[in-house]
Amino acid sequence: MHARGLTKRFGTLVAVNGVNLEVPRACVYGFLGPNGSGKSTTIRMLCGLLTPSEGEIEVLGLHIPQQAEQLKRRIGYMTQKFSLFDDLSVRQNLEFMATVQGLSAADTKARVDDLLRRYRLDDRERQLAGTMSGGQKQRLALAGAIVHKPELLLLDEPTSAVDPESRRDFWEKLFELADAGTTILVSTHYMDEAERCHRLAILDTGNLVADGTPKELTEKLRGRTFLIRAESPREVKQLLDDQADVLSVAQIGNELRVLMRDNHVAVDTLRSRLQQGGPEVEIESVPPNLEDVFVVATRRHSQREEQAA
Repeated sequence: MHARGLTKRFGTLVAVNGVNLEVPRACVYGFLGPNGSGKSTTIRMLCGLLTPSEGEIEVLGLHIPQQAEQLKRRIGYMTQKFSLFDDLSVRQNLEFMATVQGLSAADTKARVDDLLRRYRLDDRERQLAGTMSGGQKQRLALAGAIVHKPELLLLDEPTSAVDPESRRDFWEKLFELADAGTTILVSTHYMDEAERCHRLAILDTGNLVADGTPKELTEKLRGRTFLIRAESPREVKQLLDDQADVLSVAQIGNELRVLMRDNHVAVDTLRSRLQQGGPEVEIESVPPNLEDVFVVATRRHSQREEQAA
C-alpha cells in the first residue's frame, strides 16, 4: 500500500495535508496522534470511504477511490464504536456480517463456529450484543471485521473504550492476524500501543511529522533524555523551564523526565547547572521513548508553521 500527496480539505479546513505513506504487507502499521490530527480521515481515504481532495492511493494493487468497490471485499474495517447490532445475538451478528460479505450458508456456519471458539465467545453465542461488556464487544467486533478473511484490516481507535487487560488481549489477536499475512492499519493515541507497531506514522494537525519503526524513531533522540530525582521536583522543574536548551520537562511521581533540544549536554553539566540553583539532585541519562519522539516531532512542526506565518 502506498499514498502520495494525500490531502483532504473540508472547506477551508485542511484535515490531511500532503501525506506520503508506504505500508509493507503483513505489517502492523500505526497512526499515532491526538484527536483532530487526521488519523481517522487518513484511514477513511485509504479504504475508499472518503474521496481525497488531492493525491494518489494504491491499496492491494487497486487505485483508490476509482476501484473502491473492488476493494470492499478484500478489507475489514472496525471503528471505536464497534458497529454491532445490540438487539442481535453474538452469533446473529457474525452471521449477518458474513452474509453481507457474500459467504455461502455452509461457509458462514464453519467460519462463525471457528471465530466464536477462537475469540472465546462460544459460551455467549445466544447473548444479545447490547448486554456485553466493553472487552467482549471488542472481541465480537474484531471477529466480525475479519469474518471474510480480509487481506487488509483497518482499525480506527479500536481500544479507546476497554480496560487494559482487554487491550493487551486485543493486540495479541492483531499479531496473530499479521503473522497469518494480514496487513493491519491501526490508529491510536496511546503511546504504549504505538510502541507495539512494526512501523509508525505520527500525525499532527493533518501533517506527517515522523515515520519509521519505533526503534528508528527513538534512536534519533539518544543522548537527549534524562531522569532527575529531587526532594522538591516542582522547584527543579521551574529552574529547568527557564533553560533555553530544555525542550520539555514532565513530572512522573517524584521524578522529572527531561528532554533536551540537542544531544550535546552531559549529565555533569546539567547537574552543575541545577546545583547552582540550590536543590540537590540525582541525574541519569535514560533511553528515549515514543512520547519524547512525539514531543520533538510535533513541536518542530509547530515552530516551522510559526516561522512560515
